[in-house]
Amino acid sequence: MYPAQLANRYLTSRIIPLIAVGAVALCVALVVIVVSVMSGFLNMLKSSGRTLMGDVVINYPVRGLPWYDELIAEIGKLPEAEAATPLIDTYGLVRMPYPPGADKEVVTANVWGIEPRGFERVTDFSRSLYWKPPKDEAAAASMAPDDPRRVLAPQIEADGRSLRQFGTDIPGLVMGIHVSIVNERMRDGSYRTRSGWFMPDQRVTLTLVPISGKGTVAEPTERIFPVVNEFRSGVYQIDKNRVLIPLEEAQRMLRLDEGLQYDLDAPPNADGSQPVLGKSPARVHRVLVRAKPGVTPATLRDAVQDAYARFAMAAAADPAKVVKPPRPEVVSILTWEQHLRDLIGPVEKEREMMRILFSIVYLVCAGLVLSIFWAIVQEKSRDIGILRSIGASRPGVLWIFLQYGLVIGATGGVVGIGLGWLVIDNINAIHETIGEDAPRWTWILAFVLSVGALVMSLRGAHRGALLPTLLWLVGGVTMGLAGAGLLAHRGTLIWDPAVYYFSTIPNKVDWFTAALTWVGAVVFSVLGASVPAAKAADIDPVRALRYE
Repeated sequence: MYPAQLANRYLTSRIIPLIAVGAVALCVALVVIVVSVMSGFLNMLKSSGRTLMGDVVINYPVRGLPWYDELIAEIGKLPEAEAATPLIDTYGLVRMPYPPGADKEVVTANVWGIEPRGFERVTDFSRSLYWKPPKDEAAAASMAPDDPRRVLAPQIEADGRSLRQFGTDIPGLVMGIHVSIVNERMRDGSYRTRSGWFMPDQRVTLTLVPISGKGTVAEPTERIFPVVNEFRSGVYQIDKNRVLIPLEEAQRMLRLDEGLQYDLDAPPNADGSQPVLGKSPARVHRVLVRAKPGVTPATLRDAVQDAYARFAMAAAADPAKVVKPPRPEVVSILTWEQHLRDLIGPVEKEREMMRILFSIVYLVCAGLVLSIFWAIVQEKSRDIGILRSIGASRPGVLWIFLQYGLVIGATGGVVGIGLGWLVIDNINAIHETIGEDAPRWTWILAFVLSVGALVMSLRGAHRGALLPTLLWLVGGVTMGLAGAGLLAHRGTLIWDPAVYYFSTIPNKVDWFTAALTWVGAVVFSVLGASVPAAKAADIDPVRALRYE
């Protein structure tokens, strides 16, 4: 009973335990804030990366997958699959309409040929379209007065979703918001156009190079497309170089559309043509699959692998299919995270590195508790000697200070998590406040408090009290410097959406990290208390009382 009572007395009768709790709390809050923001950016990156990828990707580049419509039908039978869509993935050149004159800018682009309806079912593509009018008055009110989206016609969104130009029904092109240099990102994360170049009003020339199954390059093909919209996925590497066109147009330009299969080894016919072996089906480079709610990408991947094996086996046994699909072992079937591992992997490693580096605060907690408790043990030697002389055991004395450290670590950890949550939950408001000039009342108040503290310091000096004089002097100088800083502050936007890609700072606490940090704070506080606790337990009561 006495260990708990004495631990409680030491905690509540002195200010030094509160200093230890505050130190532990600040350490914990630091880790929670930094790692939570890092985890938030990683989650935003993953969410954005999945936008244009689905959950599982079947990939067979260059030659392409034949009979893909039958594969999609086979996948559609899976209870784990929500939808599947074909995709062409290649690279090409885009000739822009600017600048004026004959010397136009040409950029390289990752070209995707998509089937709009199926692509929408798999990826919710329409959510990433940028140029669309506000849905209601509240959305319009949240936009800047000069935002071009406020005056857009609703048809522009429909054109982007269908990849067709309204009125002419000409196949259109949708490009990433940063493929063109005419889109300028503003501080609120929105975009404005430079020099009147609004891309959905323009036409671009797309050049693709067909590649045969043997790896030889054919004559390039080019096509003029009207730009019907632009998209923003949230991943800069995607939005910088990706353009979307209708699937059938991509197949035609790359010569992956449906045709005839000729027997090139047989003698020619009387008219000089080669004998026809059969139908050559259209091909695609990828099939994207979306999982049903509650199904993990890994589970869907396993089911898709089985579905592809059944599809390939059935096609190989069909004599009417002259062109056979590739064997399952040469086809890549990956989850979206595996497919984007080169992008996501480094960010995950950086987050774990941050967790490891910031774990040094555990040593800070242990050092603080050790130094504070060592001083307490030195001060309480007589009390410990009395306890030992009336029968307190060594483990009992040890447990007093271990409980002391446990309570400080646990309390400081909880306060730190609360402080971290408070900062993270309001981090965007705090950031906006920092980005504006300091209100007049803040620096006036700081100067008033500084003058008051300096007056109290002079009063203490007049009375000959050194400690109050010093404390008031330090407080006055600190408030004076704070007031000068607030007066000179002219708005410092640390996270500028015009420079960084995400428009807001993540404001969700990483509760796993918070719990792990709390446990670490408790453990290392107890470890820090264990050394002075053991020293207290080893105190000889006779020597302690004789010394006093």
